[in-house]
Amino acid sequence: MDCFVDERDNKLIEQDPYTFFMLGKIMHGQCRVLLTDHERMILCHSEHPYPVWIWTPDNVTEKELEKTYQLTKIYFPFDEGFAFNMKYHLAKYFIKRAEEEGKKLAIRKNMFAYDCLELIPPKGDADGMHHLCTERDLEEIVEFYDLMTKETGIDKQSRDAYRLKAKEAIEQKTIYFWENEQGRHVASCLYRLNGKLASISLVYTRVEERRKHYAENLVYQVSKIAQEKGYVPMLYTDADYVASNACYEKIGYKLRGKLCIIAMEQ
Repeated sequence: MDCFVDERDNKLIEQDPYTFFMLGKIMHGQCRVLLTDHERMILCHSEHPYPVWIWTPDNVTEKELEKTYQLTKIYFPFDEGFAFNMKYHLAKYFIKRAEEEGKKLAIRKNMFAYDCLELIPPKGDADGMHHLCTERDLEEIVEFYDLMTKETGIDKQSRDAYRLKAKEAIEQKTIYFWENEQGRHVASCLYRLNGKLASISLVYTRVEERRKHYAENLVYQVSKIAQEKGYVPMLYTDADYVASNACYEKIGYKLRGKLCIIAMEQ
């Protein structure tokens, strides 16, 4: 196993360009742990609190499943609070093997990966318009990060960490608010680039401003901006959040892949 990636690994990820979009992005950055054989397995962890990404091909063998399981145990002990992003057949194997060893792994979250090749204008009208964020919006972006992660309970970090993310997105001009007619910022959305894909994220609407079509219209506008720049919009969703997925599908997003997050039962 090597501790570096090259063009061979890029070709592996191209087999699952949507479900493993984020792995394709983070494995070229600073990683706490990165292991790859460049053919059948990639294990990658950027930093806490993010999950470990594990890629294996769809035709993975029993021997390869066991090797992946054993390597994962060594570098990411299950009882140390790690979570893992992986395909369902790998998750099934991990859960079975852990149970044989007296440990209880379980699926924490089911995820869908969508892309959008042809946008459909929203049917629901929303007052106001999208607003490209600037330095003046920095602290409010931090607030949106904080609100979203507290609500979802996923990827919670410090406000300083959110501030660094916000600054980067502002500099790249890829983060937007929806500003209602009263001039209040009621929803957020940004996109991150990797190759030809633009990953939509930080989709969050203030609780008191929901069911007013703000997020639907903002995601549509941000996706349109990305498309006009030559990128294919994509996003991850909580597979069990039916209302949110229906919102994306209404504006043209199509389901392209599935994966899950597993971790020790709490």
